[in-house]
Amino acid sequence: MIVQACINGARPRDFHPSLPLTAQAMAGDAAACVAAGAAELHIHPRGADGRESLAAVDMTVLAVRQACPGTLIGVSTGAWIENDVARTRAAIAAWRELPDYASVNLSEADAPAVMELLRGQGVGIEAGLATTEDVERFVALADHGRVLRILIEIDIPDLPTALDEAHGIAAVLERAGVRRPILLHGVDGTAWPFVELARQKRWSTRVGLEDGKTLTDGTVAKTMRRSWPRPPQSSAPRVKLNRGPPQTCWPSGAVHARKTCFWILPDAVRGSASAGKNSFGTL
Repeated sequence: MIVQACINGARPRDFHPSLPLTAQAMAGDAAACVAAGAAELHIHPRGADGRESLAAVDMTVLAVRQACPGTLIGVSTGAWIENDVARTRAAIAAWRELPDYASVNLSEADAPAVMELLRGQGVGIEAGLATTEDVERFVALADHGRVLRILIEIDIPDLPTALDEAHGIAAVLERAGVRRPILLHGVDGTAWPFVELARQKRWSTRVGLEDGKTLTDGTVAKTMRRSWPRPPQSSAPRVKLNRGPPQTCWPSGAVHARKTCFWILPDAVRGSASAGKNSFGTL
């Protein structure tokens, strides 16, 4: 199990005052997330105008890699970014500073071709599955086993319905004998419940502004201050917070200055990690 930092996504500029939109801002936020314990990074590179751009991958991946040497970096290949099949393929083929992996949405018509193009580039694939229709399409592909991991990423706002969809996707994967690692994440209101479900399943998960801007108690994440949000006193998973240096607690609970990601996870996520160990990648 790992926890990935998803620092910006396709969120608009006004989603959060600290949303990183430049390569250097992403690099700075990525480094802070890694210092807080993030095992990997998922980023949506932006052009000079702040819009998502596959042409900006080289510059952004280079900046993030220099700031976070040794950390795996992934990007999105969403069809909406270039909004044209030919431009999408051409942009990916032109990458020279290759990401370690890229997510591909199986809901998109050109997904199999994009996956094959990524393989040719030597880039790992996160197969994005949002519905049972997506997973049925995925398992029907002859080379579905040649992916880095499966993303179960549900964007249904109703939690019970979203949970049903996630379990349905997992059931199809199990029936098809797919044994690739799974990363589960929700969005906005389902983000934290899905973090807890991932813990229960021993799947990987992710946290960051791409998936939501609220903490576990429902308050909007702000810049780091002396006062920290209190854990919810309900049936929700208990949360361990820490405002000391990252190495003093695992996970650290650190919320870095720009607030792109915030590691506030259930105590049980720590599993058998030894005290003082600050690495989500060891789970």
